Amino acid sequence: MTKAGGDRLPRRGAALPAAVLACLLVLTGCASLPESSAPQALGTINRAPTSEGPTPPIPGRDPDLLLSDFLTASADPANRHAAARQYIAADTAGSWNDEASITVVERPDTLRESRSGDRASYVIRARKVGELASDGAYRAVEGTLENKIEMSKIDGEWRITELPDGVVIDSSAFDKSYRRYVLQYVDASSSVLVPDPRWVSVPRAQLTERLIGMLGAGPQSTIAPVVRNQLAPPITVRGPITKANNEPGEVGIGIGGVRIDFGGVGALGQRERELLAAQVVMTLAGADILGPYVLLADGKPLDERYAGGWSVADLDQYSASAPGQNRIGLHALRDGTLVQVTPDGIVTPNGSFGDATNLQSVGISADGQFVAAVADTGRPAPEPGRTLLIGNYGAKAFAVAEGVSIARPSWTTDGGAAWTVVDGDRVIRAVTDRATGNVSVQDVDTAALFEGSGSPRPPISEIMVARTGARAALIADGKVYVAVIERRPDGKYALTSPLPLALGLSSRAVSLSWVTGDTIMVAREGNVDPVFTVSIDGSQFTPVTSQNLTPPVRVVTAAPATQYVADSRAVLQLQSADPARNDRYWREVPGLTGESVVPVLPS
Repeated sequence: MTKAGGDRLPRRGAALPAAVLACLLVLTGCASLPESSAPQALGTINRAPTSEGPTPPIPGRDPDLLLSDFLTASADPANRHAAARQYIAADTAGSWNDEASITVVERPDTLRESRSGDRASYVIRARKVGELASDGAYRAVEGTLENKIEMSKIDGEWRITELPDGVVIDSSAFDKSYRRYVLQYVDASSSVLVPDPRWVSVPRAQLTERLIGMLGAGPQSTIAPVVRNQLAPPITVRGPITKANNEPGEVGIGIGGVRIDFGGVGALGQRERELLAAQVVMTLAGADILGPYVLLADGKPLDERYAGGWSVADLDQYSASAPGQNRIGLHALRDGTLVQVTPDGIVTPNGSFGDATNLQSVGISADGQFVAAVADTGRPAPEPGRTLLIGNYGAKAFAVAEGVSIARPSWTTDGGAAWTVVDGDRVIRAVTDRATGNVSVQDVDTAALFEGSGSPRPPISEIMVARTGARAALIADGKVYVAVIERRPDGKYALTSPLPLALGLSSRAVSLSWVTGDTIMVAREGNVDPVFTVSIDGSQFTPVTSQNLTPPVRVVTAAPATQYVADSRAVLQLQSADPARNDRYWREVPGLTGESVVPVLPS
């Protein structure tokens, strides 16, 4: 756990910005597959026990210390938390339901209520930071945990005789025992891979099998309505998963690759087989399980073109974060005008966006063909002070919506629609018909977004659609959330299943942007850690260096390979002097100085 500037935020797995980019580089290398005869869900595959088993409690341990040891042992889930059960009296251990819940807490306090003779009573009190579901899905939470623990001396040793169901894990022990991995599923409409982060505690030798079992068990419930699983029944894994040369053992450790034989694939066409390969290969590659990935269908190559094994590069077309997605480079708003940053200097494009001097924010489609911009109308209140303009890059723009306020536009990856928020609570999609050039404005259903306690509250000041198209990140009332984008049977869209991220911030978020499909970069008010990254499950919060920044930071825009901010002086790009040491700093972009200049990367 870390505390910076009054914040108390979870920080899992050393997820530094450099590590975020390093993970993307892994996707250009090799990966491997798991070893199991049939898909199995998280929790059904136990760790292989050592000959000695888990370390037993220390003889003669004082109850205060024994309780602390119990909390540490609770981080080991092997064999239904066998390590922790050693600290519990036999009768109580048999009835303790460790599957009821898993709560991650920060620095728990064990408070003695009473102790007399052979009995003692304690209260565990701690700040909750996260909850772990049975499928490994993590959710950041807030609140206080308070559990009462009763202990007795049994045969001369203190043991727990009464405790609530569920597991409580200290965050530091959680970090040592668990690691975050990302399963990959397929967006139902775009065939782009959608990340599904999970936390797993498993020996490296069992990781390949575990990941494939989890992949087959399906996505977590929040994204299940918007993705499909190519590894779902009737697809199965036939026989053991081996190294690429069919040797058993140590699969996924070091070199040697992976070999998996799938059953039930006969009815799949080439495209569906590629998507199956993409899910498997990208999931394993992200876990540093090296290829080549030899994928079979009933003993024969899944695809004859890759009979010798698949690589990540063979499947880049299904990754929203693959190199080459940004084809037109950095742009900026300078004095209300859209400009392009080129090796030869600043260039002003033709058309309405290059001629305008009243633009407030801009979004450019990934292919560079379309631009959405928010312009100042110059009208006095109560008339609308902002207008949304849509047009081809380098051509004429047309007004399609007005409002007192309009958020920075964000394009879908295919350039089919620009999303924004009008007047803080009306989310819209400006849909472009590429054949006719016509633009229609559609309202997005936000009823599920605002339901329930802990859900976002207006005003929404920013919304950014992920490159996968399955999620949107937003800032509502200064807080950060991620929501699922659902397409309804009638063709309309809705924002559902909002999850709060970066809980406990001491200052308000002002801007955000997707770095990868599972990581968001955020700028916030103040001069302490003004820029940070956060994972989409809220489990990993990492401040980004503030070297050379002059807060306040006004805007952030990011892509997998490059990130920019606008502070009080200029636009700056994040640099790495020595990635091995995480020696990072911000450097000004030539020609983009001034307190109103804003960086723009394609969506």
